[in-house]
Amino acid sequence: MSRPKLWTKDFIIVSTANFFLYFTFYLLMATVTIFATDRFHASPSAAGLASGIFAVGVLVARLFAGKSIDRIGRKKMLYAGFIAIIIISLFYFVTNQLGVLLAVRFLNGAALGIASTATGTIVAGIIPNERRGEGTGYYALSVTLAAAVGPFVGMFLIQHASFNMVFALCLVLLALSFISALFLKMPKVVLSKADLEKMKGLKISNFFEPKVFPIAIISAFVGLGYSSILSFLTSYAKEMNLVDISSFFFIVYAVTVLVSRPFTGRWFDTKGENFVMYPSFLLFAAGLVLLNQADSGLLILLAGIFVGLGYGTFSASGQAIAVKVSPKNRIGLATSTFFIFLDAGVGVGPFLLGLLVPFAGYHGLYAIMAVVLVLCVFLYYFVHGKKAASMQGVVEEAE
Repeated sequence: MSRPKLWTKDFIIVSTANFFLYFTFYLLMATVTIFATDRFHASPSAAGLASGIFAVGVLVARLFAGKSIDRIGRKKMLYAGFIAIIIISLFYFVTNQLGVLLAVRFLNGAALGIASTATGTIVAGIIPNERRGEGTGYYALSVTLAAAVGPFVGMFLIQHASFNMVFALCLVLLALSFISALFLKMPKVVLSKADLEKMKGLKISNFFEPKVFPIAIISAFVGLGYSSILSFLTSYAKEMNLVDISSFFFIVYAVTVLVSRPFTGRWFDTKGENFVMYPSFLLFAAGLVLLNQADSGLLILLAGIFVGLGYGTFSASGQAIAVKVSPKNRIGLATSTFFIFLDAGVGVGPFLLGLLVPFAGYHGLYAIMAVVLVLCVFLYYFVHGKKAASMQGVVEEAE
């Protein structure tokens, strides 16, 4: 029996569009702290806020995008998000004070939240159920690669070009992303009167999918751990005079994810989520320990391998779990719920962790984050892993 086709034209288009969205997200996350410090003499915490408030905007937008996406239309929501993010990105060129930068970052994040909720919902409807883990894993590569290439390009540009070049590159890539999305085709989602009635009001279930809460809560802690790398690795490397070599951390991270993703996606489908989730937490923690101990570029690059195996695997598998545990007619809410919590960790992280840096230093910061990731192993077991193990056992007995 042949497996249903995964690499369709629409799957490739939506993955490409999502890559460009997140490329600009991560490029700016890695450079805005430097921009705020150099241009406005911001403190580490304020610079962290300038970086992280983008993700807070994403979070706020997802609250409403997940609720409204199927009522408004997935493609309409996607186009609205792209148009908004392109217009808002123009304001980076004229930002002249920290307060204005914070406002632009927040609105930029909100626009990306709308567009990325649409791409995540669209792709969840495209991927065949029989290839859910594998398909979600490949789609998540668009985010993972963006999280690697974006900061690498950003770190290169701030050393060899102006900040305006950074903003111009983001604008061009967003325009290309929007153009590619115009060729996307998908069946229209028709909601029944009962479904539309349930969407009315301000009930929590209209903004979140409660069944996703267990894995979403864990994603917030994992996002917090990744934000420590995303927002502070450049400053940490500067402190040790290792900026040039450390910029390759994200390339090593990307290559690791590219090599491992085909295996982890299939393992998720054939062996169950626990088989990939438990190692992902421990490998991510090991990468953070290596950063804590780093005194050379080699250790930083080695950490990139472990973070790629850890965070790279979690981000895809966590999203697949969110879709797996949710009703089909609430895939949009399931996707937005998962990413609301993940974005909250990434967004709030730079500000909270920026408060720790003066006391713990960058070495201490990564040690603390390693402990958090180890604790996630136990949290995952109690909120999802134990139940998933019993369900996997039932499936194996039936086979």
